[in-house]
Amino acid sequence: METIRLGVIGLGGRGSSVISGLLLGMKKYRIVSVCDIYPDRVESVCETVKNHTGERPFGTVDYSEILDKDKIDAVLIMTSWESHIEIACRAMRAGIPTGLEVGGAYNIEECFELVKAQRESGTRFMFLENCCYGRYEMMVLNMVRMGLFGEIVHCDGGYQHDLRDEILLGEENRHYRLRNYMGRNCENYPTHELGPIAKILNINNGNRMLYLTSMSSRASGLNDYAKRHPEIQEKFGTCKFSQGDIVTTDIMCADGATISLILDTTLPRPYSRRFTVHGTKGLYCEDSNYIYLDTDFGADSHFNWTPQWNNAEKYLEKYEHPIWKKFMEDGVRGGHGGMDYLVYDAFADYVINGGKSPIDVYDAAAWMAVTPLSAKSIELGSAPVEFPDFTKI
Repeated sequence: METIRLGVIGLGGRGSSVISGLLLGMKKYRIVSVCDIYPDRVESVCETVKNHTGERPFGTVDYSEILDKDKIDAVLIMTSWESHIEIACRAMRAGIPTGLEVGGAYNIEECFELVKAQRESGTRFMFLENCCYGRYEMMVLNMVRMGLFGEIVHCDGGYQHDLRDEILLGEENRHYRLRNYMGRNCENYPTHELGPIAKILNINNGNRMLYLTSMSSRASGLNDYAKRHPEIQEKFGTCKFSQGDIVTTDIMCADGATISLILDTTLPRPYSRRFTVHGTKGLYCEDSNYIYLDTDFGADSHFNWTPQWNNAEKYLEKYEHPIWKKFMEDGVRGGHGGMDYLVYDAFADYVINGGKSPIDVYDAAAWMAVTPLSAKSIELGSAPVEFPDFTKI
């Protein structure tokens, strides 16, 4: 197989943009079927594919009509958080290699079901966490593997992204975030920040997350924003949102390392994933994008550090990850600075060639489990809540 006959389920903002801005330009994919619950989205994407390739894909509002392994070689699932695990399980049990877009789980049981579906079917599965392919995340991973940061003691991460417009215009744009912010309070989108950290800490590869504690602030940001913006429906100025403006989650790992995550999406701020790695010999910090190594700086250098902000770029020449080194030579393309291309290219190679999944079902289950576990911890007054060991199924 050189070209994958691809089915795509979920044609909202992520699905439609990945198709038009990325997949149609990748020779390894041929989009033959698409699905969404909204017929107008199906029609729009079918026309987009036809205009680009000359071939109109099969379109449907019933995802079960997509899951035919005689007609597709792989499926991408980009639906709402509520449905994507269920559909992934159905796809794997139908024997169709499955790429699952990111988001938190709704309960621990569906995380177990995801693992069981893959284990029992043996179907290829990859979790499509693009941030694991970020340029600096991969460089730091490479440096960690080389021992330059020493023993890793703690990592920070965050999904810090002003989404007030996206959430509050959810009815107009048919976006699932609105109903989630009205009905749940949790770390609802943990995998962008946690994925690269989990790779660095060898989670599910000799290490595991043991328990977490989560704390939520009150919910004020969306009400305040709605009152000040006439384009937002008036009712959102006074309605009760369940999702706290800031959710902080601390995780203890089996090897003694700790992780701190922050969800910050309903207050004014610039974008950051807060990726920070603390080791016994050095530090990387995404905010200000700097590296501090004992071997490179004197004992008093931390007193006047401002001139060194944004110094991480100079480490790329020597420590660029091999995947990014080749990517730079071939030409960076795709969304989110290129990491979208890399994650979908890795999925294509995995479907075509087999081998070990780059981000497997155990990673997906453990990372997505943060969402229901954080909800439980908040509900219990920030009590510690244990992680299941999904590798023991």
